[in-house]
This record gives sequence, C-alpha cells and structure tokens, in this order.
Amino acid sequence: MMKILAGLIAALVLAVAGYFGFESYLQHRIATEVEAAFEQLRSAGAKASHGKISYDPWKRTLAIADIATESTAQPPLSLKIASLTASGVGQPDAALVSADLIEAADVEISFAIILNGSQLQYTYKMPKLLLAAYAGPRQPPQLPASASAIDLYRFAIAQFARVTASSVTVPSLSAVVKSSANIPFAGEFTYSGVAMQGIKDGKIATATVDKAALAYNTQSAGKADSIDGTLANLTLHDLDATAAATVLDPEKANDDHSYRVYRQISTGAYDITSQQGVHMHLDRIAVDDVEVRPSRLQLPALLAALPAAGTTPPPAQAREMMERLAGLYEGLHVGNFEVSGISIDTPQGPIKLSSLQLNIDSGRGDLGLEGLDARTPKGPLRAEHFALKSLDLAKLMRLSASLSNPPSGQALAFFQVVGGAELKNFVAPYKDTNKPISIDTFSLNWGRLVGPIPTEAHLAAKISTPVDATNPAALPLLAAGIDTVALGADLGAAWHEPSDAVALEPMEVEIGGVLKASARLSLARVPREVFSPDMQQAAALAAQIEAGAVELSLHDLGGVDLLVGQYARSQNVSREAARSAIMEAIKTNGEKAAAANPDAEGAVEAITRFIETPQQTLVLKLTPVGKVPALKLLQQLKTDPFVALAQFKIEASTGL
Repeated sequence: MMKILAGLIAALVLAVAGYFGFESYLQHRIATEVEAAFEQLRSAGAKASHGKISYDPWKRTLAIADIATESTAQPPLSLKIASLTASGVGQPDAALVSADLIEAADVEISFAIILNGSQLQYTYKMPKLLLAAYAGPRQPPQLPASASAIDLYRFAIAQFARVTASSVTVPSLSAVVKSSANIPFAGEFTYSGVAMQGIKDGKIATATVDKAALAYNTQSAGKADSIDGTLANLTLHDLDATAAATVLDPEKANDDHSYRVYRQISTGAYDITSQQGVHMHLDRIAVDDVEVRPSRLQLPALLAALPAAGTTPPPAQAREMMERLAGLYEGLHVGNFEVSGISIDTPQGPIKLSSLQLNIDSGRGDLGLEGLDARTPKGPLRAEHFALKSLDLAKLMRLSASLSNPPSGQALAFFQVVGGAELKNFVAPYKDTNKPISIDTFSLNWGRLVGPIPTEAHLAAKISTPVDATNPAALPLLAAGIDTVALGADLGAAWHEPSDAVALEPMEVEIGGVLKASARLSLARVPREVFSPDMQQAAALAAQIEAGAVELSLHDLGGVDLLVGQYARSQNVSREAARSAIMEAIKTNGEKAAAANPDAEGAVEAITRFIETPQQTLVLKLTPVGKVPALKLLQQLKTDPFVALAQFKIEASTGL
C-alpha cells in the first residue's frame, strides 16, 4: 500500500513538474518569437522595444507590456501601446497568427506628412482598442523609410489589406494636428463610438462613428480664426481600401478601369461655428457610389504639382496644377452627393437651403439647389429650385488655368462648361422699387456644339417684373396703370447640318395685358464654318446666308388700346381721334410700301383692321422672291424697309 501511495505521489510530483516545465518552455518559446519580431524591426534600423511578456498556454493568452516602435523615416512614424493582450491565440499556418480577441490599451500613433516642403504632425490616441476574430501576418511589417504622404498612405493600406477581423471597436479616439510655421493650422479631433465590422481583403463591410468633434485654429482672409464643430452618426458601407490604393500605385498609372471605393457614406447632424460669427448646420450628408479611375486620377502627380504653402506658383506651375485637378475630376465618379437641411447664420443675415445635390461622372455632372431662402439689404431672396446641367468640372479647371492669358473666343467656352440651367419660383428684390421680380420658370438648354459654339438652343421662361419708373420707355405702362408686367417666352433655334439650314422655332413671346406674339423664321445656306470663334471668318461666311420664309402672328391683349391711349395723351386728343390718326398714318406709309411691293396693300389693310378693332389677331406671312441675303436684308430694314419688303411675297389676315 505504501508503495502504491509513494508511486502516486511521485507521479503527481512529476506531472506538476512537467506542467510547469511545459509552461516555462512555451513561455520561453513565445518570448523568443516576440523578441525575434522586434529584432527584425531593429535590424532594419527602426527602434523597437517591449516590456514583460507572459503567456497562458491553457487559455492561449499572450500579454505584452510597453510596446514602442519608431521608423527610420524623418520625421519618424512611431507606435506606442501600454499593454496588449491577445486571447485564443493560434497559428493557422506558418505565415499567419490569429486571436479570438485582441485588446490594446493606451495606443498612441504619431507620424508626420511632408507635402511640398510643408509638414503636418499627427498624433492619434486610443485608450482602448478591441479586435475580434483577428488574423494577420506573423512577421511585423517593414516600416516605411519615407515620410511622404503617398508612401505613408500606401504603407497603411498595404498593412490593412493583410489582416481580417470580424469587428474593431474603439470607444474613444483623439487626434492632434500641428503644422509647420508656413501652414497656419492646428487642431484637435475627437471621436466616440468607433466601430467596424467585416474586415477582410482590405475591405470594410460597415463602419460607424457615434459622434465626432473638431476644434482648430487657422487663418481666413488674413485673419486668425477658430473653428469648432460636431458631427453625429457617421455610417460607411462597403469601403474598399485596395480600390482607393490604385490611384497611388505607379503600376496602375495607365489603368482605365473604374474601382468602387465606397458604396455609401452618410452622416447625421453636422454643426460648425467660426469665431468670425458664422454658424453652419447640416441635417444630413449622403454620398453614394464613389469610384476612381487610376489613369485619370493621378494623385501623386497632383500632389507634386501643388505649390509650397505660403507661396504663389508661377503661371506654368499653376496651369499644371489646374490640369491635374481636371484629371482628378475626370477620374472620379460620384453617383450622388447630397447635403440636406442647410442653414447658415452670418453677420449679414441667415441663409437656408433645403438641399444641395451633385453627381459626377468622368468630370461632368449636374448640380442642383433646392429651397433657397436668404435675405439681402433690399429684401428677401428665394428660389425653389436651381440647377446647372452637364456641368463640366474638368473643363472648368482647364478654363480657369488660362484666365491669365485668355485665348480668342474665351467667353464662348462657357457653352462647353455648362449644358443648361433651370430656375423655378425665384423671387428677388428689383432695384429700388420695393417690389420683387418673380421667375415662375426659367429653362435654358443648348447643345450640339461646333467648336465652342452651340448649334441648338431652347429658352422657356415665365417672369413677372415691376415696371421701372426710371425707364422712359416704361412711362406708357405706368400711365395706363400697369406697374407689373408678366412676360412669357418659348424660344428655340437649331441648325440642320445636312441641309445647312437654321430654323428658329418655336418663337413665342407673351407680355401680359399687352400682346402675344409667335413667329417662324428660317435661314438657308448656313455652313458649318460660320460657327467659328474667329469673328472675321464667321462674318465673311455669314454673307452667304439667305433669309427664308417668315410667319408672324400678333394677338392683341390690350396693347392696341395702350398705344392709342399713349398717343392721345401725348397729342392731347380723344382716344377716338388718336385711333383714327394712327390708322391714317399706317395708310399713308402703306401707300409708299405698296409702290415698292403691291402685296403690301393687303398687309396695310390688315394692320389697319388690327388697330381699329381691339383683341384681334394679325397674321403676316413673308415668302422670299428669289435669293435674299440675310445680312443685307437686316441692313435694308434699318435704312430702307420698303426696299427690304419688296423682296418678299406678303400675305396678311386678321381674325378675332
């Protein structure tokens, strides 16, 4: 019995000794591997140190204290972690390590970005960092030897693409930014409730930030300014960091494919306040479907073209910079960018905007504003809707680069930058009348450019404007008791290249309470070369343009009585006498016209009936007899209208 008991005791002693021996062996092995990893960093010239290492083999928990690394770059990139604990540690294969949970305490990352001779120093601090279901490379990364912005971003993205995790949680994070003397900027940013899910292959399925706050000092218009702001509920879906990295990869410089970087980014309320008395509030920001095209979005070349802070670039460098910016827009696709619930409080008064929308594809997009409400010194300014169509941001950058030395026809370049504009329910003060000008609708579109000149255009508008008492031409309206005029227009023009013809149709104008007019006009023998910014060339070719048929319709809405009343007041006669005098003058002039063109007699009779009986419609049709040069016709209408009319067959009629 004693032998059995002695054997059991001996076995227990051996087991306990074996356990501690095995634990000691594992502890030594893990410590050796960790130290080897740090030695690898030191052998590359970096600084790397750590404190106590402990390992629990039964819980597979590794703990390392006082981690500190610093790269060889100047200024260096440094990382400090007060303590790091990895639970459920494993090694899926020779190149990877994994952990069920990694918890890091008091993490500090510090680095500086050198950009065109200027330096921004960043320091990030995280009291706590949690990674769940982590897997990553067994060997530590080689820290970058360069402190350039491009190299740092490429390094960060490359390391991110090597790890996977089901989630990352950072309860709070702060960042301090300090600038070199030539950049007037310093600030602090804080974030709370940072979380990411689904990290794999350089992608993040979802990322959220509960709240962010910023406070920084800068200069605006040469004055020191302090900015404070808060942002709530930032959410990001489907971030692809490897797609973003394509624009930094020299091997992708000729890659013309599009890579989606974000599916969607959205935020809640955003508030920002300036010490200079400006406060801005945004209800929501949303960005959908952001893609990049490396062949056009040459970010390294753009950064290299930027001037040093505080310096004015020479013209050649400025043009290169704007060309690079143009390429940036051409390499960017944004399905939709929308900011809603915008309000801005300024010393000059408040400004409100329901929403701002923008989309971009290959440098061109649409810009829209909804619900503008602002105040000016002379009264309120409101617009329900404003839009610029086919806004070419890339071409706008290139155009601005040439403003210092504008080429011939520079003003015509506007037609290449924008394809049209819309305005609805616009109200604004009109001069000093204390009355507003109102635009119910305004739509102007153009296209089919030949060089910088559009060959088709369409304008539709409905406007109500006060009568300007300072304008002598408006006195008859005021005398008739009309202090507001409603205007409507629907005008179109298009060039048909196969037939070298221009049709001006529709041509409709209405002046409320006065008249409604419509017309059809055409021009023949209009060559393509006439659409040239070279005015001499265009003028020479314009001489061969011929006038076509003209049809004019005038419907009296009160304009005849307005004309009669004005004549009666000016001559101090009765309205009946004034009407008779006007009709007699028409007949007298008509006799001269009939002498040149017998068809004019019928037109004179129709015009006389139009004056005699209000609220009628007058229709005139002019058909050219032979070839009628358009430019010569315009000159004749100024100097001798009877000769001009003699070149047309005239048909006239009236009707109620």
